[in-house]
Amino acid sequence: MLMGESYDARRELTGWHNPEYDDSRWWPVDVFTDIGAALIATYSPKVIQHEMLQPISIHEIPDFVNRRWIFDMGQNMVGWVRLCVRGEKGTTVSLRYAEALNPDRTLYTANLRPARNTDHYTLKGGDEEIWEPHFLFHGFRYVELLGFPGVPTDETLVGIVIHSDIPATGKFECSDPLINQLQQNIIWSQKGNFVDIPTDCPQRDERLGWTGDAQVFIRTAAFNMNVAGFFTKWTHDLEDAQYPNGAFPAVAPNPSVWSIGDGGPAWADAGVICPWTIYLCYGDTRLLEVRYASMQRFIEFLSKTSQNGLRCYAEYTGWHGFGDWLALDGSDGREGGTSKELIGTAFYAYSTHLLANIARIMGKHEDALRYSALSAEAHEAFIKRFVHEDGTIQGDTQTSYVLALQFDLLPPELRQLAAAQLVRNIEQRDNHLSTGFVGTPYINSVLSEMGHLDTAYALLKQTTWPSWLYSVTQGATTIWERWDGWTHDNGYQDPSMNSFNHYAYGAVGAWMYAVIGGVDLDPDRPGYKHIIMHPQPGGGLTYATAELHSMYGMIRSAWTQEKDVFDWRITVPANTTAKVYVPAKDISHVTESGQPMEKANGVTFLQMESGSAVFGVVSGSYVFSSRVA
Repeated sequence: MLMGESYDARRELTGWHNPEYDDSRWWPVDVFTDIGAALIATYSPKVIQHEMLQPISIHEIPDFVNRRWIFDMGQNMVGWVRLCVRGEKGTTVSLRYAEALNPDRTLYTANLRPARNTDHYTLKGGDEEIWEPHFLFHGFRYVELLGFPGVPTDETLVGIVIHSDIPATGKFECSDPLINQLQQNIIWSQKGNFVDIPTDCPQRDERLGWTGDAQVFIRTAAFNMNVAGFFTKWTHDLEDAQYPNGAFPAVAPNPSVWSIGDGGPAWADAGVICPWTIYLCYGDTRLLEVRYASMQRFIEFLSKTSQNGLRCYAEYTGWHGFGDWLALDGSDGREGGTSKELIGTAFYAYSTHLLANIARIMGKHEDALRYSALSAEAHEAFIKRFVHEDGTIQGDTQTSYVLALQFDLLPPELRQLAAAQLVRNIEQRDNHLSTGFVGTPYINSVLSEMGHLDTAYALLKQTTWPSWLYSVTQGATTIWERWDGWTHDNGYQDPSMNSFNHYAYGAVGAWMYAVIGGVDLDPDRPGYKHIIMHPQPGGGLTYATAELHSMYGMIRSAWTQEKDVFDWRITVPANTTAKVYVPAKDISHVTESGQPMEKANGVTFLQMESGSAVFGVVSGSYVFSSRVA
């Protein structure tokens, strides 16, 4: 899977699949001792072929010994290529795959580490031969063709895109083409890394189900595609990998060569966060029931290894985690930045809070009281250890403020002060991010919730690094692992860890659907039985559309805004209701299908709230218009 496949067509067996074929010279089957592993039927979506991509360009690399061509598939993809070739028997054609090019237009393969990513095909000769590999997948945009007899054409190679059979459910589009490309990059990174398990990257010698990556992205994943079955299966992998002491690992399935025991804060917490998120998105209480004992073992592990509510306290001899991985302020384990103790305690409070909620849903009220008490202890420990009276938080990092606000770990009177400190930090960086894998998924949600929508849009629309759109301006077609995977000043980042197809930073997609598009779930009535529709225009955008094929049918939100007029078309599917927020000065400035609101059918006015007229609506399609200034 990592090195590539070699196929010698001269050794093909003719008629081997027919009953009369003489297989007397075949090697016998080896029978191994039963190791006692549980045998179950698979219930994961199959990995299948999806799109087929034609190359958008071909260029030849000068070589005095062999002629080499580089094919650009136009998209960083996962799968392989189908080769079409005619030549003499014994001719060997080599195919080498990479995500990027060097300045001299040769393949950039330094970031692949030991993975060779090279296929070889030896011709049997005669008629045209068509071949594609069977036992691997590659992550690539570019393919080097070596040893080809003749001159290739754009019909020589065809890209075969594969990923798990998870149907598309979401659509997001707005008036900014860079943001639209960001959305496409998020989708392509999800495709390329949802190949049976949620891998971190598809190209180098890794391709593992990193738990931290999965938990930060799962909410966005559930907007883009139907991932219910995919994550139901993967949470089983995660439970299989759980250690006897209750700790979850950093990767699942968990190969011993990568094992570090406890995955640490934000990574191990996937064991609670991922089942909870699937419950919210699909209303699946069965998954909570099945994983409940596993989640309990994990929380008990945290309780035993924490000290007075502090997780990963200074004297703790176990693994303190990865920190805010790849943050730019030192939070990824270097000096300074967000401390691992802060991150650990925040996630301890959050995971125990979630398990308390799950226990209530399961009717396990004594458990709910216990986990609520553990969460409260961690909450108080967080305030005592990290929070100052002026609303500043130890480390003064973007992630420290984001976690404190996102997980509701601050006294009410300090929330706005902390939000102001977060905005100050961002503005001091000229509206740039400094967050890593832990803080990035939540930062825009925190800003918009706390009334700093303009700052959230400023971050989203930033085009210089570190930002979401920087890679887009550099021609990226998937999400990069690092904010500075490549820059004009420094070229490529550290090749030992520099993937150009990592979905973690694509977690902003959930905010784009919910806040720009205006489609979100109600955690009190999960699975989109009751829908929250609350678009918050900003950033100079003039229109946005968000669609989601929910369990009940199509949810649609499509708005336009010209000057002070806001027009909004929504669809609420059968057997659901919605709470809709129409941006407006007051209710007298709102109409539905051209009628004043008192004449609108299926619509009930609830209140005015923060510049929006709020209504309850039943299933149906509506056209709201309002004046916003």
